[in-house]
Amino acid sequence: MSEPPARPKIYHITHVDNLPSILAAGGIDSDAKRISQGTGNTNIGMTEIKQRRLTLDVDCYSGTKVGEYVPFYFCPRSIMLYLIYMGNHPDLAYTGGQRLILHLETDLYSVVQWAEANNRRWAFSKSNAGAFYARFRKSLDNLHEVNWDAVAARDFRDSIIKEGKQAEFLLFDNCPWKLIERIGVIDEQIERQVIAIIRQNRYKPIVSVQPDWYY
Repeated sequence: MSEPPARPKIYHITHVDNLPSILAAGGIDSDAKRISQGTGNTNIGMTEIKQRRLTLDVDCYSGTKVGEYVPFYFCPRSIMLYLIYMGNHPDLAYTGGQRLILHLETDLYSVVQWAEANNRRWAFSKSNAGAFYARFRKSLDNLHEVNWDAVAARDFRDSIIKEGKQAEFLLFDNCPWKLIERIGVIDEQIERQVIAIIRQNRYKPIVSVQPDWYY
């Protein structure tokens, strides 16, 4: 496998309508936590896979489930975003397209440092964490196992590239808002909308228009 970047970034995608509840919670909650608290949201994920993630084990932490972790991709412009952009997958209830989707970007090493200082579990997978065959690692020494060429690829028709591009980083329970470094948006109108939402929050990450992160 290829070597990881010097400072890998990771990306959580969410609908702009979810931003106020994320701020109210002080960060991004896992699906399991959000469900247990009865927090509503605009679901942009695959219904069947989201349900499956609540039952799949994270094998490097006995007794924990994928759905108990906040998921991040190692790249923007993910395959999941492509499915949202196309809007024709039978298991995707959301049909609003990619324009209202935000990329919440943070730094992998900063998140790991915070997690270890706060006794918070984290892991990563080499493929889609929602797949039955997914296996997980909990050491940065294994980061080279991620297919970084696939992560960076823009053409993912090849099955090996498609598999590797869906690698995920997982942070247990909640990702504090203070760890989000940048919010990437598709255009200036969404940028203004996001700035207005976070205006009253004490911590305000950079908001930037990133059309290359979209299809």
